[in-house]
Amino acid sequence: MDCSQNSRTVPRSGEYLTTLDQVLPPGTCRVVAVLAGGPVRRRLFALGFVPGAPIESVRAAPLGDPVEYRIKGYCISLRKEDARLITVSYEGT
Repeated sequence: MDCSQNSRTVPRSGEYLTTLDQVLPPGTCRVVAVLAGGPVRRRLFALGFVPGAPIESVRAAPLGDPVEYRIKGYCISLRKEDARLITVSYEGT
C-alpha cells in the first residue's frame, strides 16, 4: 500500500474520532483522514476536505440528507454516503 495515500493527522489529547456523517448540526470537528479513493478522493480534497481542516456542521435537509458543512469559509452540502468517507476528530464534552 502506498503510504502517500494515507493523509492523516493525529487527534489531540481529549479528542475522539468518528466519521463526518455522525457530526450533527450544530457541531464542529477537524478532518483527520479521507478514506475515499480515486476521483471521489480528489474531489473531496479539491473541496477543502484535507487533513487538519476545521469543519462546522451547519444544518441538515428535512429528511436528514444531505447535510450542509462550512469549510474554509464556504458552505457545501454532502450526502451522508460521502461524509461517511471522512474521518474527523471532535472534542468530547
